[in-house]
Amino acid sequence: MKEFVISEAQVETAVLVGLVTKTQDERKTNEYLDELAFLAETAGAQVVKRFTQRLEQANSVTYVGKGKLDEIKQYIKDEEEAEREVGMVIFDDELSAKQIRNIEGELKVKILDRTSLILDIFAMRAQTANAKTQVELAQYKYMLPRLQRLWTHLERQGGGSGAGGGKGSVGLRGPGETQLEMDRRIILNRMSLLKERLAEIDKQKNTQRKNRGRLIRVALVGYTNVGKSTLMNLLAKSEVFAENKLFATLDTTVRKVIIENLPFLLSDTVGFIRKLPTDLVDSFKSTLDEVREADLLLHVVDISHPDFEEQIDVVNRTLADIGAAGKPMMIVFNKIDAYTYIKKDEDDLTPRTKENLTLEELMRTWMAKLDDNCIFISARERQNIEELKRVVYRQVKALHVQKYPYNDFLYQTYDNNDEELKSEN
Repeated sequence: MKEFVISEAQVETAVLVGLVTKTQDERKTNEYLDELAFLAETAGAQVVKRFTQRLEQANSVTYVGKGKLDEIKQYIKDEEEAEREVGMVIFDDELSAKQIRNIEGELKVKILDRTSLILDIFAMRAQTANAKTQVELAQYKYMLPRLQRLWTHLERQGGGSGAGGGKGSVGLRGPGETQLEMDRRIILNRMSLLKERLAEIDKQKNTQRKNRGRLIRVALVGYTNVGKSTLMNLLAKSEVFAENKLFATLDTTVRKVIIENLPFLLSDTVGFIRKLPTDLVDSFKSTLDEVREADLLLHVVDISHPDFEEQIDVVNRTLADIGAAGKPMMIVFNKIDAYTYIKKDEDDLTPRTKENLTLEELMRTWMAKLDDNCIFISARERQNIEELKRVVYRQVKALHVQKYPYNDFLYQTYDNNDEELKSEN
């Protein structure tokens, strides 16, 4: 008797492409491709191959050189012959319309760049009307200069130009251009409508912020997937969606938190990432306003990540770009439970690198560097959380007294003969 096997849905496979340039060495390129692979995985694709090429700068026509493009093309062909079809090729930088058109013409598969992949993940993660509107606007901004490549089939039908127009061009010169202009107008109108919606959402958000009372606002910021939502759940005792994937949190969540006798507002915001599309930052203005209007920033860092120092720089640059630099900030080094280091042999006389530092040495280094304005925790294992609460309490209390000098706390705390008496106002 024949058995019926129910197979799982086939995962789309992807090939990654990156460049080694004079400003980006091979180690950094591989780190960027690791992150791109994580992005692809978050979007639901499976990475099967990576290609890198050493160039002074990206080729303006095809991103990589002709020889490398032929190599990628041959790999895709070989995979198809082995019945392992490649679904897409993802490039680690933003591609121009001309580059996408030329690469698609050669490889005959779906072409994505880092920006379109991030936009796709944002569209997948958006839950509220606010987030969906912001993502849609960013997608249209990305699509608008690339519209022409969607109508290349009409260009091919048109043949030549001029008086003769080429074979088969009669009657086909107008419609393509008309359709392109029509699409451009539709998108511009849609973008205008979305901007009006976001302006209305902005007003609502501002009203909500004004109605929150005389409370200090604390915002969790940081690179994507560093554990901000897990920390939010611990401090606010809430159930914010947390997952080991990039951009698990897209909508800003605000919760009222009470530590001892002090209430304050804590917000969990979208994570930042290297090469974050400018259109995305512009579109997410209302979401990032929570960061701009915060009184204190808790910059969460994944200390177990080998490149956490660059992630700190990326977050600081993004904060400067959105006008949130210079605010009181404390760095919270998370995931100390996952930190690993490479122990040097006693007879190894080469200089020690950051990979050889123990957690204790790293902690001493950063505490000295930041003048003790940092703390080391594990949100998942709940290590050092009580100390974090004490530090946050001290900082929020100082800001509260400064900003609202005549505003009472939730209740007063008195110390009398080593006995703590609390009376509510």
